[in-house]
Amino acid sequence: MTTPRAQSSHGSLAMRVSRNTIIGNFVLTAFKLAAGILAHSSAMVSDAIHSASDVFSTLIVMVGIRISGKKADGNHRYGHERLEAVAAILLAVVLAATGVFIGYSGVRSILAANYGGLQVPGVLALVAAIVSIAAKEGMFWYTRRAADKIHSAALMADAWHHRSDALSSVGSLVGIAGAQLGLPILDPIASLVICLFILKASYDIFMSAVRQLVDQSADPEVESAMAETIQAQDGVLRLDLLRTRQFGSRLYVDVEISADGNQSLASAHEIADRVHDQIEADFPAVKHCMVHVNPISLP
Repeated sequence: MTTPRAQSSHGSLAMRVSRNTIIGNFVLTAFKLAAGILAHSSAMVSDAIHSASDVFSTLIVMVGIRISGKKADGNHRYGHERLEAVAAILLAVVLAATGVFIGYSGVRSILAANYGGLQVPGVLALVAAIVSIAAKEGMFWYTRRAADKIHSAALMADAWHHRSDALSSVGSLVGIAGAQLGLPILDPIASLVICLFILKASYDIFMSAVRQLVDQSADPEVESAMAETIQAQDGVLRLDLLRTRQFGSRLYVDVEISADGNQSLASAHEIADRVHDQIEADFPAVKHCMVHVNPISLP
């Protein structure tokens, strides 16, 4: 079972990662916005707005992780882990709204082309796109490693938010380069491509969070590994039932095993304890494992 000290360490890691990415996004947003305005690139301005939304989304993640790490209380006897999934849903909504705004801006710029409203972006916008791709991809891997380490759905959602920003910068790079080659309409078209990337990322984040709120089972591979662990314990004669359900980023596990019915209650209890302890030791995402012992009469 994850100890209070481990939970505190996980929360500290998540907060440190989030603070660092907020600082990085502030700097990146200012640079991209200035580059977009000075170089007359609607795609880069849209990209800057996306980076700005990353700051807000990371704040949502920080609040969600802090609340989800609270100890169980009288009104929440199973803890608060599901609030992390709620934070991920809020992040998905913010991300989708950002995508719609960027798409709307791109359509307006395309319509303005009929009136000579488009300008060819400058080289500064191209440099900003390259810097953004490198910075956001770095933030993605930095945040993802931390999310994998502490099994945080909200932090993983934030990582994919960074990846969507990197992909949008790739769209900006293509659009800006195309505009400089004589096709200025490619710049706002790139904004539409960015919009699609963002909407796809928001959908994936939303569905992942919903699955954590509806008691979905663990992956079949995880359950198969659990079954092997249970059957390998001394005294377990048969695995009768294995059920798992997600609780935020954690798992609850219900197990029924068969054991020798002629042994003492204390011996049967020791077998159940071995199964319980091994499951929680081998699978860090498990919040609690309940083991029930069924008696079998042996000859």
